[in-house]
Amino acid sequence: MRTRNWVCLALAALCLTGCSGFWKASSNGGGSGGGGGTTLSSGNFYVINSATNEIAGLYVKAGTVTALGSSSKLAASPIAVTVAPNNAFLYVSTLGGIFVYTIDATSGQLTVGNSGQPISSDPATTMQVDSTNSWLVEGFSGTSNLFAIHVNPSTGVLQSNQEQPVALPSSAITQVAISPDNTTVLAALGSGGTATIPFNAAGANPFGAVGILGVKNTGGAALSVAFDPIPTGANAPRLFYIGETVAVGATSTDANTGGLRAFTYSNKQEITGSPFRISGLAPYAILPFSGGSYVYVLNRQTASNSTGVIAGFSIATTNNVLGLTALGSTFKAGTNPQMLVEDNTKQFVFAVNFGGNPDLLGYTIDTKNAGYLVQSISSQTGTDPVQANSIAAAH
Repeated sequence: MRTRNWVCLALAALCLTGCSGFWKASSNGGGSGGGGGTTLSSGNFYVINSATNEIAGLYVKAGTVTALGSSSKLAASPIAVTVAPNNAFLYVSTLGGIFVYTIDATSGQLTVGNSGQPISSDPATTMQVDSTNSWLVEGFSGTSNLFAIHVNPSTGVLQSNQEQPVALPSSAITQVAISPDNTTVLAALGSGGTATIPFNAAGANPFGAVGILGVKNTGGAALSVAFDPIPTGANAPRLFYIGETVAVGATSTDANTGGLRAFTYSNKQEITGSPFRISGLAPYAILPFSGGSYVYVLNRQTASNSTGVIAGFSIATTNNVLGLTALGSTFKAGTNPQMLVEDNTKQFVFAVNFGGNPDLLGYTIDTKNAGYLVQSISSQTGTDPVQANSIAAAH
């Protein structure tokens, strides 16, 4: 248990200022090469930009990327961002600590909370809020702990001035995920594998004893983690996923590559066929689509260049056995892609690219090829989304 340290003043001071010209939609109204554009509209999403130290609030309006009012300027460099499941609060991690914003239910615009002071001095590189909206689970590389910050689900600010730690066997934390049934936390730990941690939101310390799933192959690293949604009529997800480098061994025509590992949630057993080859070296983000029939993996780069790709898999049960099947095509991402999210209308998937120009790509669901993604949005969000968890969407 660690008491909050409030001696972070000047660096952590945060202000909201209007800023024009922080993003620019593509000149063809949101369409992009090969995508043909769209007339659909999306829910709200938020991108943190490192060069300009700001939060861009955006949505797609009839095919055009549109700002949610003015951008929110940060006094310290942003690191990661997440939206609470109740869509009432946005948490932004910076070098000056973690700040909370209230999200206007009508406009989606942001107002800084907690009198502009951080709720934590931690420079979290990955974080997520549990489904009770009561715990912000976060971690950062260089510390061998994961932390749970107790927040008030009605105000978003601290419920208690103490954060609860759990010790990890590695300090290389790259990503965390909380199961939708709120009972398990996964933490990708690079070459240290993946931590599986029981979670109880009703406890004074929500963490249980840490277990470890080792990497598939020597030299590999766990980079990303995710859970399936809970199917209709069920009370727990079916699968969880780990994205690892060097997960798939070399063949006569292909070198070692990254892979998607899939496990049955109930018993943590890897399913037949796992890990699944993803035609990329670094699986930095995993997106199980909300409908439960598809999962997408964002790969940082291919073997030949820094242009990323999105690999997709269909999920189906055959003879009472749950399995994944690769879609017949991969989908082009930008340069050095970072994160993949689904908007709350379930019509868009967004990818942000640290080295890309444009740095935001949006995809709609193909109406002819089940599960395929069609690039339909290409836009700027600012200057260089951060190299981590740089986009969050309303749930």
